[in-house]
Amino acid sequence: MVSNVSMAVNLGGIHMKNPVNTASGTFGHAWQFEGFYDVARLGAVTCKGVAAESWPGNPAPRVCEVSSGILNSVGLENPGARAFAEQYGDYLGELSSRGCAVIVQAVGHSVDECRRSVELLDEVAPWAAGIEVNISCPNLARGGRLLGGTPEDAEEVVSAVRPLTKKPLLVKLAPARVGEIARACEAAGADALSLVNTVNAMSINVHTRRSRLSRPTGGLSGPAIHPIAVRMVWEAAQAVSIPINGIGGVATGEDAAEMILAGATTVSVGTANLYDPAAASRVLDELEAWAVEQGVSDINELIGAFEC
Repeated sequence: MVSNVSMAVNLGGIHMKNPVNTASGTFGHAWQFEGFYDVARLGAVTCKGVAAESWPGNPAPRVCEVSSGILNSVGLENPGARAFAEQYGDYLGELSSRGCAVIVQAVGHSVDECRRSVELLDEVAPWAAGIEVNISCPNLARGGRLLGGTPEDAEEVVSAVRPLTKKPLLVKLAPARVGEIARACEAAGADALSLVNTVNAMSINVHTRRSRLSRPTGGLSGPAIHPIAVRMVWEAAQAVSIPINGIGGVATGEDAAEMILAGATTVSVGTANLYDPAAASRVLDELEAWAVEQGVSDINELIGAFEC
Protein backbone atom coordinates (compact mmCIF):
# COMPACT_ATOMS: atom_id res chain seq x y z
CA MET A 1 0.00 0.00 0.00
CA VAL A 2 1.25 3.50 -0.87
CA SER A 3 0.16 6.32 1.44
CA ASN A 4 1.38 9.64 2.81
CA VAL A 5 1.47 8.36 6.39
CA SER A 6 4.93 7.87 7.89
CA MET A 7 4.96 4.42 9.48
CA ALA A 8 8.51 4.53 10.91
CA VAL A 9 8.90 3.98 14.65
CA ASN A 10 11.70 3.66 17.19
CA LEU A 11 11.49 0.74 19.61
CA GLY A 12 14.04 1.67 22.26
CA GLY A 13 16.79 2.30 19.73
CA ILE A 14 15.62 -0.25 17.16
CA HIS A 15 14.66 1.76 14.11
CA MET A 16 11.80 0.11 12.24
CA LYS A 17 10.25 1.25 8.98
CA ASN A 18 6.83 0.25 10.30
CA PRO A 19 5.41 -1.03 13.62
CA VAL A 20 4.81 -4.67 12.61
CA ASN A 21 7.00 -7.28 14.27
CA THR A 22 6.60 -11.04 14.75
CA ALA A 23 6.33 -12.83 18.08
CA SER A 24 9.11 -15.19 19.10
CA GLY A 25 8.28 -18.85 18.62
CA THR A 26 5.60 -18.39 15.96
CA PHE A 27 7.72 -17.26 13.01
CA GLY A 28 10.63 -19.69 13.11
CA HIS A 29 13.73 -17.83 12.00
CA ALA A 30 11.82 -15.94 9.29
CA TRP A 31 13.19 -17.74 6.23
CA GLN A 32 10.31 -20.23 6.45
CA PHE A 33 7.87 -17.46 5.41
CA GLU A 34 9.75 -16.08 2.39
CA GLY A 35 7.63 -18.20 0.04
CA PHE A 36 4.48 -16.38 1.15
CA TYR A 37 5.64 -12.74 0.89
CA ASP A 38 8.74 -10.58 1.08
CA VAL A 39 9.54 -10.79 4.81
CA ALA A 40 11.72 -7.68 4.50
CA ARG A 41 8.59 -5.54 4.19
CA LEU A 42 7.98 -6.03 7.93
CA GLY A 43 9.42 -3.60 10.43
CA ALA A 44 11.09 -6.39 12.40
CA VAL A 45 11.12 -10.11 13.10
CA THR A 46 11.85 -11.72 16.45
CA CYS A 47 13.57 -15.10 16.30
CA LYS A 48 12.77 -18.13 18.42
CA GLY A 49 14.27 -18.05 21.90
CA VAL A 50 17.92 -19.10 22.12
CA ALA A 51 19.81 -20.36 25.16
CA ALA A 52 23.56 -20.52 25.64
CA GLU A 53 23.45 -24.29 25.08
CA SER A 54 20.91 -26.44 23.24
CA TRP A 55 17.60 -27.32 24.89
CA PRO A 56 15.60 -30.41 23.83
CA GLY A 57 12.22 -28.93 24.74
CA ASN A 58 9.27 -30.81 26.20
CA PRO A 59 7.92 -34.19 25.04
CA ALA A 60 5.04 -34.38 22.56
CA PRO A 61 2.21 -33.48 22.42
CA ARG A 62 3.38 -29.87 22.66
CA VAL A 63 0.50 -27.97 21.04
CA CYS A 64 -3.28 -28.29 20.98
CA GLU A 65 -6.09 -26.13 19.69
CA VAL A 66 -8.54 -24.62 22.16
CA SER A 67 -11.37 -22.12 21.87
CA SER A 68 -10.09 -18.97 20.14
CA GLY A 69 -6.43 -19.93 20.39
CA ILE A 70 -3.80 -22.56 21.00
CA LEU A 71 -2.18 -24.04 24.07
CA ASN A 72 1.52 -24.83 23.88
CA SER A 73 4.18 -26.45 26.01
CA VAL A 74 7.06 -26.50 23.53
CA GLY A 75 9.69 -25.87 26.18
CA LEU A 76 11.77 -23.47 24.07
CA GLU A 77 13.57 -26.15 22.07
CA ASN A 78 16.63 -24.54 20.45
CA PRO A 79 20.09 -25.49 19.19
CA GLY A 80 22.06 -23.08 21.40
CA ALA A 81 23.47 -19.67 20.51
CA ARG A 82 26.50 -20.70 18.43
CA ALA A 83 24.60 -23.31 16.40
CA PHE A 84 21.75 -20.83 15.90
CA ALA A 85 24.14 -18.28 14.41
CA GLU A 86 25.84 -20.90 12.22
CA GLN A 87 22.55 -22.22 10.87
CA TYR A 88 20.60 -18.99 10.38
CA GLY A 89 23.08 -16.11 10.61
CA ASP A 90 23.69 -15.72 6.88
CA TYR A 91 20.00 -15.40 6.10
CA LEU A 92 19.23 -13.16 9.07
CA GLY A 93 22.14 -10.88 8.23
CA GLU A 94 20.87 -10.63 4.67
CA LEU A 95 17.34 -9.92 5.92
CA SER A 96 18.72 -7.11 8.05
CA SER A 97 20.51 -5.66 5.04
CA ARG A 98 17.15 -5.59 3.23
CA GLY A 99 15.76 -3.22 5.86
CA CYS A 100 14.00 -5.54 8.30
CA ALA A 101 15.29 -5.28 11.88
CA VAL A 102 16.17 -8.67 13.38
CA ILE A 103 15.62 -9.14 17.11
CA VAL A 104 17.11 -12.20 18.80
CA GLN A 105 15.63 -13.59 21.99
CA ALA A 106 17.77 -14.80 24.91
CA VAL A 107 16.38 -17.42 27.31
CA GLY A 108 17.66 -19.20 30.38
CA HIS A 109 16.55 -21.21 33.38
CA SER A 110 18.53 -19.06 35.78
CA VAL A 111 20.00 -15.58 35.97
CA ASP A 112 23.42 -17.00 35.09
CA GLU A 113 22.01 -18.81 32.03
CA CYS A 114 20.39 -15.58 30.86
CA ARG A 115 23.71 -13.79 31.27
CA ARG A 116 25.51 -16.40 29.21
CA SER A 117 22.86 -16.36 26.48
CA VAL A 118 22.91 -12.57 26.13
CA GLU A 119 26.71 -12.57 26.16
CA LEU A 120 26.89 -15.18 23.39
CA LEU A 121 24.18 -13.62 21.23
CA ASP A 122 25.94 -10.27 21.44
CA GLU A 123 29.05 -12.00 20.12
CA VAL A 124 27.65 -14.29 17.41
CA ALA A 125 24.81 -12.10 16.05
CA PRO A 126 26.40 -8.79 14.98
CA TRP A 127 23.54 -8.31 12.51
CA ALA A 128 20.93 -8.26 15.32
CA ALA A 129 19.26 -4.90 15.87
CA GLY A 130 18.47 -5.77 19.48
CA ILE A 131 18.25 -8.53 22.07
CA GLU A 132 15.03 -9.49 23.82
CA VAL A 133 15.49 -11.30 27.13
CA ASN A 134 12.57 -13.52 28.08
CA ILE A 135 12.00 -13.29 31.84
CA SER A 136 8.92 -15.53 31.65
CA CYS A 137 10.98 -18.74 31.79
CA PRO A 138 10.87 -20.85 34.97
CA ASN A 139 13.86 -20.28 37.25
CA LEU A 140 14.88 -23.86 37.97
CA ALA A 141 17.49 -22.70 40.45
CA ARG A 142 14.71 -21.23 42.58
CA GLY A 143 12.02 -23.89 42.51
CA GLY A 144 10.56 -23.15 39.09
CA ARG A 145 9.06 -19.72 39.76
CA LEU A 146 9.24 -17.26 36.87
CA LEU A 147 12.60 -15.59 36.35
CA GLY A 148 10.90 -12.21 36.40
CA GLY A 149 7.75 -13.01 38.33
CA THR A 150 8.31 -10.26 40.90
CA PRO A 151 9.70 -6.74 40.49
CA GLU A 152 12.76 -7.75 42.52
CA ASP A 153 13.46 -10.81 40.37
CA ALA A 154 12.92 -8.86 37.15
CA GLU A 155 15.31 -6.14 38.26
CA GLU A 156 17.91 -8.77 39.14
CA VAL A 157 17.79 -10.35 35.68
CA VAL A 158 17.85 -7.08 33.76
CA SER A 159 20.64 -5.66 35.93
CA ALA A 160 22.67 -8.82 35.31
CA VAL A 161 22.40 -8.76 31.51
CA ARG A 162 22.37 -5.01 30.84
CA PRO A 163 26.18 -4.58 30.99
CA LEU A 164 26.74 -7.45 28.54
CA THR A 165 25.51 -5.73 25.38
CA LYS A 166 25.41 -2.27 23.88
CA LYS A 167 22.51 -3.30 21.67
CA PRO A 168 18.99 -2.18 22.58
CA LEU A 169 17.68 -4.48 25.30
CA LEU A 170 14.04 -5.55 25.27
CA VAL A 171 12.45 -7.47 28.15
CA LYS A 172 9.54 -9.85 27.57
CA LEU A 173 7.08 -9.93 30.48
CA ALA A 174 4.68 -12.53 31.76
CA PRO A 175 1.01 -11.45 32.07
CA ALA A 176 1.12 -10.58 35.77
CA ARG A 177 1.92 -7.45 37.81
CA VAL A 178 2.95 -5.74 34.59
CA GLY A 179 2.94 -2.21 35.95
CA GLU A 180 5.26 -2.99 38.85
CA ILE A 181 7.52 -5.27 36.84
CA ALA A 182 7.66 -2.83 33.93
CA ARG A 183 8.92 -0.12 36.29
CA ALA A 184 11.54 -2.47 37.72
CA CYS A 185 12.81 -3.35 34.24
CA GLU A 186 12.99 0.30 33.23
CA ALA A 187 14.92 1.15 36.39
CA ALA A 188 17.39 -1.66 35.68
CA GLY A 189 18.16 -0.36 32.20
CA ALA A 190 15.71 -1.95 29.76
CA ASP A 191 15.30 0.05 26.55
CA ALA A 192 11.85 -1.36 25.72
CA LEU A 193 9.34 -3.97 26.90
CA SER A 194 7.53 -6.77 25.08
CA LEU A 195 4.21 -7.87 26.55
CA VAL A 196 2.51 -10.06 27.12
CA ASN A 197 3.71 -13.63 26.97
CA THR A 198 1.23 -16.50 26.97
CA VAL A 199 -1.32 -16.97 29.76
CA ASN A 200 -0.97 -20.15 31.82
CA ALA A 201 -3.92 -22.40 31.02
CA MET A 202 -5.11 -26.00 30.91
CA SER A 203 -7.02 -28.33 28.60
CA ILE A 204 -8.23 -31.82 29.56
CA ASN A 205 -9.29 -34.62 27.23
CA VAL A 206 -12.49 -35.68 28.99
CA HIS A 207 -12.45 -39.13 27.35
CA THR A 208 -8.98 -40.09 28.54
CA ARG A 209 -9.00 -37.81 31.60
CA ARG A 210 -5.50 -36.70 30.67
CA SER A 211 -3.99 -33.40 29.67
CA ARG A 212 -4.11 -32.66 25.96
CA LEU A 213 -0.45 -31.70 26.32
CA SER A 214 2.43 -33.74 27.75
CA ARG A 215 2.24 -31.53 30.85
CA PRO A 216 -0.75 -30.44 32.93
CA THR A 217 -0.60 -26.81 31.81
CA GLY A 218 0.65 -24.74 28.90
CA GLY A 219 0.67 -21.23 27.52
CA LEU A 220 -2.52 -19.89 25.96
CA SER A 221 -2.13 -17.57 22.96
CA GLY A 222 -4.29 -16.25 20.16
CA PRO A 223 -7.50 -14.18 20.03
CA ALA A 224 -8.63 -15.46 23.44
CA ILE A 225 -6.00 -13.36 25.22
CA HIS A 226 -6.19 -10.21 23.08
CA PRO A 227 -8.39 -8.11 25.42
CA ILE A 228 -6.17 -9.12 28.35
CA ALA A 229 -3.05 -8.12 26.44
CA VAL A 230 -4.51 -4.75 25.41
CA ARG A 231 -5.34 -3.97 29.03
CA MET A 232 -1.85 -4.93 30.17
CA VAL A 233 -0.17 -2.87 27.44
CA TRP A 234 -2.22 0.10 28.64
CA GLU A 235 -1.23 -0.56 32.28
CA ALA A 236 2.45 -0.78 31.38
CA ALA A 237 2.26 2.37 29.26
CA GLN A 238 0.93 4.26 32.28
CA ALA A 239 3.82 2.98 34.38
CA VAL A 240 6.91 3.58 32.20
CA SER A 241 8.30 5.98 29.65
CA ILE A 242 10.19 3.41 27.54
CA PRO A 243 8.49 2.00 24.42
CA ILE A 244 6.31 -1.10 24.43
CA ASN A 245 5.98 -3.90 21.90
CA GLY A 246 2.39 -5.18 22.20
CA ILE A 247 1.83 -8.93 21.88
CA GLY A 248 -1.29 -11.03 22.28
CA GLY A 249 -3.89 -12.16 19.77
CA VAL A 250 -2.98 -9.68 17.03
CA ALA A 251 -4.59 -11.09 13.89
CA THR A 252 -5.94 -8.00 12.10
CA GLY A 253 -5.04 -4.38 11.54
CA GLU A 254 -7.69 -3.37 14.05
CA ASP A 255 -6.13 -5.63 16.67
CA ALA A 256 -2.81 -3.90 16.06
CA ALA A 257 -4.49 -0.50 16.19
CA GLU A 258 -5.95 -1.31 19.62
CA MET A 259 -2.46 -2.06 20.91
CA ILE A 260 -1.11 1.23 19.53
CA LEU A 261 -3.96 3.27 20.97
CA ALA A 262 -3.34 1.59 24.33
CA GLY A 263 0.28 2.76 24.24
CA ALA A 264 2.29 0.26 22.18
CA THR A 265 4.89 1.63 19.78
CA THR A 266 5.04 -1.66 17.87
CA VAL A 267 2.98 -4.85 17.70
CA SER A 268 3.93 -8.48 17.22
CA VAL A 269 1.88 -10.95 15.22
CA GLY A 270 2.09 -14.38 16.85
CA THR A 271 -0.39 -17.25 16.70
CA ALA A 272 -1.99 -15.85 13.53
CA ASN A 273 1.20 -16.77 11.64
CA LEU A 274 0.50 -20.44 12.33
CA TYR A 275 -2.88 -20.53 10.59
CA ASP A 276 -2.32 -17.71 8.08
CA PRO A 277 1.32 -17.55 6.95
CA ALA A 278 0.69 -14.14 5.35
CA ALA A 279 -0.87 -12.69 8.51
CA ALA A 280 1.90 -10.24 9.43
CA SER A 281 2.01 -8.77 5.93
CA ARG A 282 -1.78 -8.43 5.88
CA VAL A 283 -1.82 -6.81 9.33
CA LEU A 284 0.70 -4.25 8.08
CA ASP A 285 -1.52 -3.32 5.13
CA GLU A 286 -4.61 -3.08 7.33
CA LEU A 287 -2.80 -1.03 9.96
CA GLU A 288 -1.58 1.46 7.39
CA ALA A 289 -5.08 1.75 5.94
CA TRP A 290 -6.38 2.51 9.45
CA ALA A 291 -3.75 5.21 9.96
CA VAL A 292 -4.81 6.82 6.67
CA GLU A 293 -8.44 6.68 7.79
CA GLN A 294 -7.49 8.41 11.06
CA GLY A 295 -6.18 11.36 9.07
CA VAL A 296 -2.71 11.49 10.64
CA SER A 297 0.58 12.08 8.84
CA ASP A 298 2.63 9.92 11.24
CA ILE A 299 1.69 6.66 12.98
CA ASN A 300 3.43 7.95 16.11
CA GLU A 301 0.57 10.44 16.57
CA LEU A 302 -1.68 7.50 17.44
CA ILE A 303 0.50 5.87 20.10
CA GLY A 304 -1.39 6.08 23.41
CA ALA A 305 -4.21 8.10 21.85
CA PHE A 306 -6.87 6.07 23.65
CA GLU A 307 -9.58 8.23 25.21
CA CYS A 308 -11.88 6.87 27.93
